[in-house]
Amino acid sequence: MVNRTLARRYAIAAISVASQRSAVKRVGADLAAVAEAIGRHGLVHDFFVAPIIERPEKERVLTQAFENRIDPVALHTLLLLVRKRREALLGAIVEEYLALERAARGAETMALESARALDAAEYRHLIERLERLYGKKFEVTQRVDADLIGGLRLLIGDRRIDATVAGRLDALARQLHTTA
Repeated sequence: MVNRTLARRYAIAAISVASQRSAVKRVGADLAAVAEAIGRHGLVHDFFVAPIIERPEKERVLTQAFENRIDPVALHTLLLLVRKRREALLGAIVEEYLALERAARGAETMALESARALDAAEYRHLIERLERLYGKKFEVTQRVDADLIGGLRLLIGDRRIDATVAGRLDALARQLHTTA
């Protein structure tokens, strides 16, 4: 299990150094790219998290692979993780870093599910209305799920708004079950 508090501390440290160098966006993108390259499974991941591989060997390989390809702050963050034996935190650190970066911009993530693909005008109108309502900018991921039958389901932070036909039918079924 990943320690989110510890990952957040590393992310705060990385983003504060990156902001001093005016490289917040680049460091975040580089850390995300490295985390994706290392992956969650496979030989590269196994090498990166293996406790039996000596730290200097990991540092050498990471330096050769990423020096002059990623921002120095991102590279030093990786090397610090190796030195402290915290390699398994990389994915969580990237998530926390990106969340901090979004918060600094006043943005928030939103997952939008609909029964059919929204056309551009509907999508733009919906997002603009929600941004005015919440006073935030949203980074939206959109997904089409025909099982919703109709309507929309939004996930904004930890708030879920279900305005789908399937959601209303489920609510009705629960209500009928509790009164029976």
